[in-house]
Order: sequence, then structure tokens, then C-alpha cells
Amino acid sequence: MPPYTVLIDKLIHGGQALGSLPDGRRVFVWNALPGETVNVRLTKSKNKYAEGIAEDILKPSKARIEPRDEAYLSTSPWQIMTYEAENEYKKEILVETFAREKVHVPKTIDFCASEQQWHYRNKMEYSFWADDNGLHLALFHRGSHGKRIVKGSSIARPEIDDVANKICSILQNAGIRGSQLKTVIVRCDQAGNCAAAIFVKDQDFPDIVQLDRVCKGIAVYYSDPKSPASVITRELYQFGDITLTDEIRGTNITYDVSSFFQVNVPVFEQALERISHFCDGPIPKTDFYSGVGAIGISVGAITLIESEPRNIEFAKRNVGGRPIEVITATAETALEYIPGGGTLIVDPSRAGLHPKVVERIRDARPATIAYLSCNPITQARDLALLQDIYMIKIMEGYNFFPRTPHIESLAILTL
Repeated sequence: MPPYTVLIDKLIHGGQALGSLPDGRRVFVWNALPGETVNVRLTKSKNKYAEGIAEDILKPSKARIEPRDEAYLSTSPWQIMTYEAENEYKKEILVETFAREKVHVPKTIDFCASEQQWHYRNKMEYSFWADDNGLHLALFHRGSHGKRIVKGSSIARPEIDDVANKICSILQNAGIRGSQLKTVIVRCDQAGNCAAAIFVKDQDFPDIVQLDRVCKGIAVYYSDPKSPASVITRELYQFGDITLTDEIRGTNITYDVSSFFQVNVPVFEQALERISHFCDGPIPKTDFYSGVGAIGISVGAITLIESEPRNIEFAKRNVGGRPIEVITATAETALEYIPGGGTLIVDPSRAGLHPKVVERIRDARPATIAYLSCNPITQARDLALLQDIYMIKIMEGYNFFPRTPHIESLAILTL
């Protein structure tokens, strides 16, 4: 299929650019910026829309720059623009998202971004690729099922890529085949200590003693090959200690490779400062979707609600001797803990708040709600359902993930 010449209108939530094909269908395009004229190779063609990748930039945007990574589309497809443009586009997308849901946001939406746009991620997951030259780290190439061989990523902390490459080399020297492996996840704390998890498809995966001392700790997990995701089916063995600790607003928070923890700690702390400022005071605070407790503990919550067993384990450890109750439950089954008159803190997954949680909020009417979201679309949906009884005191965007399309947003609601 020959490429199509397309004029790009805008960037949309999710990171693709939007244009129109000659037949009138809208086309979602990677590697394109607003105002550009590009040749697009289609990767998907449906009756009402198409998707593709811009392969020739016929008229480039002034905001376009050369990406650092050859495989930038795999991890950070917004390497193609200046950082200033990225932050402006993210703010525009945020404003448009809330306008679409008719959410009454403040006239000014601040957008917070760190100066560090490279080598910020404290967690990376790499796949593997084997060929005649040996075993390699790899990433799935966006828009296809194929993989790209890589040595690392410009958005990962250097310690992570160093450990990942050492692990790959050890596996190759041990004669491990690519077909035996799923992925390797490497995580590091702010001090640069790394822990790793290798997910394998072979229940009889051999003990490889050379993996010991490559980093602070390494776990090898068997992961059911029927599932494409790297999920733990059974731990095979472990070397060292796979837990890490970071100080968050004066509190030590411990986690491991597989538990939930933010990937950009400095920007995360900026959001926590705002939550703490607007949720200060002695009124009871409850943290739903609390993960390992990083938000709730640091802002003085008295109750943490979390459902994932690994997160619960670390939340209890992080609470220590503090008078904080940790409840093992999904949000929709812990509705009685939504505080009437108190403060509710929520940081849900991309799916947003469960409908039962929204309904209970409307009944209990917490005095203040701090809603941190990794998906402004579902956050806007939820806020639209609450805005008849709540006012959005502040709305802020955060660039937790520079050089990628992902946006975090924080809303503070008051009755």
C-alpha cells in the first residue's frame, strides 16, 4: 500500500497526531506534529479510521528535533519535539479533555514539569531477542508485533541500563535461548541501587549463580507463557534483596520490583506537596488505591485502602508503628471508609473511579477530595459526575513522564 500525504491537525490524548486521508477518514499518526505535512504508512485501516506512522516529513514543524534513540517510538515517541513544545501540547490536551466533558475547571490550569527530561525513569522493562550474534535486549516496535534490538533508553536512569545489559550478557554466556525468556524488569532507587526481576517461560530454568551480585537483588520468576504479560506465576529463585527504599517527604517508603511505585520521584513529590497543602489539618484522611502507601503516609492519612497483596505487604511495612490502618479491599468493597466530612485521597488506575465509589462520594460528601490521575480522560468523566456538589479548587497537570505522551493530573475538590 503506497504512503498517503497527510496534513496534521493536532496531537491527541494517547500521543498520536491527527489528520485526514484523501477519502475523508481520520488517521492517527505516530512521528508527526501539528502543522506538518507528512507521508504516512498505514499500519491499520478500518472503515471509519486508520492508523499509521509518518515516514517522510515533507514540511516539518519548528518544534521538531532529532530523537535521541533509534527505537524512540517504542518507549518515548515524543522525543521528536522540543521539551517546551511537549509541555505546551500536554497542557492543551488536558484543557481539551476537560472541556469535552464540560468539567468546570479553574480558568488557570498550571502545568508542572521538572528540568530533568532524560534519564529520569527508575523502572524499565525490556524484552529479549536472539539471533546469530547472540542474545540482546529488545523493545516492541510501536505499530507492529516486531521487536527492535536496543542497548537501553535515554529516558531510563543509566544504572538501570547498565544492570539490564549485564544480565543479558550473563544469560547469553549461560546458553539461555530467547525462547526461554519473557522480559527483565530493572528498578532503582534515588541513590542508584538496583533490583531486577527476570520473567521466564521455562519452569525448569537453570540456576545461574553468575546473576548473584550483579545488583542489590535479582529474582527469577516463572511466568505462564499463555499470558503475554510478565506476571508472576511462581518464584524460582532469588539472589540478594530485591527491596528498595526512597525517602518521600521525610518518610522512608520501601517497595520492590513488582510493587506499585512512581517512576519519577522528584515530580511525584511536587504533587505530594500540593496534596499536603490543600489537605492539611486534623480532619480524618483516607487514601484509596493507596499502593505501598507513598501518598497516604506522607500526607498524614489514617486509613489506607489497597487490594494488591504485594502492595499491602509493603504498605504495612511502611506504616511501621504509626497509627494508620491498612485495609485489604478493593475500593468498591470498602465504601464505608469514604469519610463524611473528612478528606479522601484517590490515585486510581487508568480505569478511574469505580461507579460505586463515585456514588458513595455523592452520599458521604467528604469535605475535600484530592484526585491524582494517570488518565485525564477517566478523571474528567468522574469529575463531571461530581461537579454539581463539588467545586474544583485547583487543577494541575504534571509531566511525570517526559518525552512520552503520558499526562498526570491533580484535582483538589471542595464541597
